[in-house]
Amino acid sequence: MRLILLGPPGAGKGTQANFIKEKFNIPQISTGDMLRAAVKAGTPLGIAAKKVMDAGGLVSDDIIIGLVKDRLKEADCANGYLFDGFPRTIPQADAMKEAGVAIDYVLEIDVPDESIVERMSGRRVHQTSGRTYHVKFNPPKVEGKDDVTGEELIQRDDDKEETVKKRLAVYHEQTEVLVGYYNKWAQSGQSGAPKYRKISGVGPVETIRDKAFAALSE
Repeated sequence: MRLILLGPPGAGKGTQANFIKEKFNIPQISTGDMLRAAVKAGTPLGIAAKKVMDAGGLVSDDIIIGLVKDRLKEADCANGYLFDGFPRTIPQADAMKEAGVAIDYVLEIDVPDESIVERMSGRRVHQTSGRTYHVKFNPPKVEGKDDVTGEELIQRDDDKEETVKKRLAVYHEQTEVLVGYYNKWAQSGQSGAPKYRKISGVGPVETIRDKAFAALSE
């Protein structure tokens, strides 16, 4: 099972990625993790990436694709792999295609913006323990207080409504085009084209998981 997960920030991709990884016994490939590992290991690509990052620049698609190709040679990728948060742009998707990175499925988790804003901006966290609540879906017993310690809950900066809306705007501007890109490729009938599946990411986590598994067995 070799797949790409697509969907806006806050669509629940991380949660579903965990279910998919366990079911198919495949690693989740995150470019952030790969970059950190390559820099730490001091590989040639890691050294090149570190120079760029130290200068405050964005690591080029060439370096990222090189890292991906190296990562896919590792033993844990024998059964396949799951890309989460990559590719983010059309040039990255093109580079993956040109590098011959095989993809069986592209799974889009679709959630309307207003649901994501409600889901993320309602989150509250107990900083010390990491316990999370939601003002509407999973409220604490006492408003604004942790159930166990009674300490104040906080709203992380990432979860503030204006931040969530900005992240969604970036997604729509830069990454949403991949939905069309992969859909078109899937319908082209070309050899090596992935299957494209879209599921709704609204509802109980287990229901979404079952939809994801069903989509990946078609």
